[in-house]
Amino acid sequence: MRGLIIALVAMIVLVAAGTGFLVFLRLQSPPDEPPTTKAEKPKPKPTGPTESLPTSKPAETNNPDRLTPAKAEELPPRPVLSAKSKVTALDKSEQLFLEVGENGQKRVLFVGEVCLRGGVFLEVFCCKKDTKEHESILNVNLDARLIHAALLGAGAKVGKPVQFVDPKSLEADYKPASGQRVRVEVCLNRGGKVVTELAQEWILDQTTKKPMAHEWVFAGSRFVQDPDRPSDPPYYTANNGEVIALSNFVDSMLDLPVAIGREDKDLHFKAVEKKVPPIGSKVWVILTPVAEEEKKDGKK
Repeated sequence: MRGLIIALVAMIVLVAAGTGFLVFLRLQSPPDEPPTTKAEKPKPKPTGPTESLPTSKPAETNNPDRLTPAKAEELPPRPVLSAKSKVTALDKSEQLFLEVGENGQKRVLFVGEVCLRGGVFLEVFCCKKDTKEHESILNVNLDARLIHAALLGAGAKVGKPVQFVDPKSLEADYKPASGQRVRVEVCLNRGGKVVTELAQEWILDQTTKKPMAHEWVFAGSRFVQDPDRPSDPPYYTANNGEVIALSNFVDSMLDLPVAIGREDKDLHFKAVEKKVPPIGSKVWVILTPVAEEEKKDGKK
């Protein structure tokens, strides 16, 4: 009996030792590879350049304007009426000038920058910088009060902004902006030449498919006093953006004396893209008060 027990114990020890050895071999061997149901053909190695293949249609490369924005035109030399003109800088940055010609003609010049060339309806021709660049061809980096004062120095007579509501009855009562007519011109570099053009040539009237025919008047915007800060100078509301407007605004310095609404359905004007230089181009904006007897062709 004792011999039988010894034999059973010896057999258990041998079985346990064999099982541990198998486990050790299993741990030392590499993991089993997943079973394959079908042999895959090896992918051919590339023989040419190792650039990744395009996943979509490549962009057009035959139009350089799509890849590189057109170069902005530099500011041309400041235009003068004649060599004998008297020119006075009206700001420290020398971006605003009053010119008096030898025959007494007066005009205002300031530096503007192209911020929009086309694609949308316009509400403004020239806005204060960082205000309405999304709907204005030009912007100006000046306090609009200085331009207003310069126009007064040039002899322009200020009128009144557009009226939409009668101030007494508070009923709808449209009255167009008034004031002396002001000719707006733009002097710029174009293709290596300095040219001066009427601002109207840059604006297409969508109703007539012709350049805008209206002229601007010196409406004068508004000076609003902050009641909480009575010692501060009044705020000039053209600094909201409407320096030279195309839609009617009570804040416009220069406005059109015709009814042009601000709703999408009322907007008339778009930029003439072939006329407007590249974004960022610097130009001279020229404002000339027009005498009442002066004809549209500029002759008295």
